[in-house]
Amino acid sequence: MNAALHVAGTLALCTVVAGPLAGARWVWRAPRTGILLWQMLGLTWVMSVVGLLLALGLAPYDAPIPVALGRWAADAVRGDVTPLAVLVVLGLLSALDLVIGLLWTWWSVLRVRRRHRDVLALVARRDDAAPGALVLDHPHVVAYCVPGARSAVVLSSGALSALAKDELDAVLGHEHAHGRERHDLVLLPFSALCAVLPRVRLVRSAAQAVALLVEMRADESASLRHGALPLAAALRRFGAVRPPEGALGAADIAVEARLDRLAGLPPLPPVLRWSVLVAGLVLVSTPVSFLVF
Repeated sequence: MNAALHVAGTLALCTVVAGPLAGARWVWRAPRTGILLWQMLGLTWVMSVVGLLLALGLAPYDAPIPVALGRWAADAVRGDVTPLAVLVVLGLLSALDLVIGLLWTWWSVLRVRRRHRDVLALVARRDDAAPGALVLDHPHVVAYCVPGARSAVVLSSGALSALAKDELDAVLGHEHAHGRERHDLVLLPFSALCAVLPRVRLVRSAAQAVALLVEMRADESASLRHGALPLAAALRRFGAVRPPEGALGAADIAVEARLDRLAGLPPLPPVLRWSVLVAGLVLVSTPVSFLVF
């Protein structure tokens, strides 16, 4: 029961913190720190949900969860289980559901990207004005990254015509940051949670918050190399054309908020960044300590 109380408290804390964090602006000042905090918060929430069900179902064994789970499995084989066994089964099924959701989301995205790469191989071209990128003949201003082991940055001919040289370099820097830092893998677990829990508003809010931080992190990387002003000017030239499914677009998410950040939002002090990360690690350690030891 002690484990159940601790895990329940951690689950409640994650749920209470997630709402305000989804709307917080201070994480914009350190997007990479914000992404790490959301990853730790999401992992803690998932482990706490599973851990609470297991802790309650295994309470009659009065032993650490790994030991009690082994005893429960042995009793289940003999057909000697308590009514609380349904909670253990529910916990195990919840963990399995999340794993299957993650694998299915990953496989679905891989298929979409593979098809898109096949299309690009047929219709895209290279252009010396955009080194390292593929160019599609399209009048609208579009730029996006198709992530993967070998990411592909795609620009429209409209973007080549509309963007000045420094603006183009900044946009390319933004998209290359997505591929280099594998932001698709950052977004994948949150997309899987949205697929498994489509009606949970808090999960959708968390996924949207992480998607914004991912874009801000790519903005940060590009502005460090090419300057904030060219990137901001380029973002203002993009229209409402969304990137293809499975791709990360330069101007796909909350452009106004990103422009506000590029206008001069001060970075988060190092002591606060480290404090946030330590707090996240402490949060993660609670369910891990009960589920593993």
